[in-house]
Amino acid sequence: MSYRPNPRPTTPIASTPGRGGRRAGLRAVLLTGAVSTLLAVAAAGPAAAAVTGTSESSDGGTTKTASTGEVRVTTAVLDLDHPALKPEVRGKDVPYDTASIIKVDILATLLLQAQDAGRGLTQQERTWATAMIEHSDNDAANALWSRIGQAPGLEAANKRLGLSSTVGGAAGKWGLTQTTATDQIRVLQAVFADGGTSSASGSALTEASQTYIRTLMTRIAAGQSWGVSAASDAGWALKNGWLQRSTTGLWDINSVGEVTSGTHHYLVAVLSAGNASMAGGIAAVERAARTAVSSARVVG
Repeated sequence: MSYRPNPRPTTPIASTPGRGGRRAGLRAVLLTGAVSTLLAVAAAGPAAAAVTGTSESSDGGTTKTASTGEVRVTTAVLDLDHPALKPEVRGKDVPYDTASIIKVDILATLLLQAQDAGRGLTQQERTWATAMIEHSDNDAANALWSRIGQAPGLEAANKRLGLSSTVGGAAGKWGLTQTTATDQIRVLQAVFADGGTSSASGSALTEASQTYIRTLMTRIAAGQSWGVSAASDAGWALKNGWLQRSTTGLWDINSVGEVTSGTHHYLVAVLSAGNASMAGGIAAVERAARTAVSSARVVG
């Protein structure tokens, strides 16, 4: 598997389809943007939270102080240049809430269903997909979650994509879908393994479907471009998720995607729970991503 060099750009640029184009992107981690996003989520209120599944109901609108708890972090890394290798897992490979990383899986499911029906996505579906991935828009995710048949539709697609430990969120709460780091690597393999319908990746997605998802993942809004991108020397493609649990006030912070480090390209999944703050969780996820990819580079 060969790749063209792709230096990290220092300003946002438009992405183009294909492996070289999808690795272009902005690397800067803008905590001010993350704080703005946090405020926007908080402003949405209990009603919106109950519908989208991005945050649990806040028990009548009261604000809970974050409890002291143990932070859990699990990482999984796969060298995309040596896909026959098994993912290198650090931490316990146990289920975590997905929060918004499930949006990649929702889009993969939509595309797989469209392939089965012999059709392309409608303009409305494309509009929702762009908003859902690039800006993590929850209304768009709600629409597509319904379009794919919610948890049953997701789980049927995941079986074909090789996932074995992901359970769709109940009652429309897609953000409370449970997944493991290794299952997230399988989602990424379905999207990033070359050639589409690859027996090595277990992917049923066509090359066109793969390219579509990859391209959107390189166009993530600047304030949401933190996470596994911290482990990249050049380009990246990612999706992040963040969720404050109302029962504890603690944060789930997740990041999944593809990064370039040295001469290799890695699929990386970092899942975490029990973070006292969103900013602290982001910092923990980025440290874990850098450590995991550095370890994989030594092995490779």
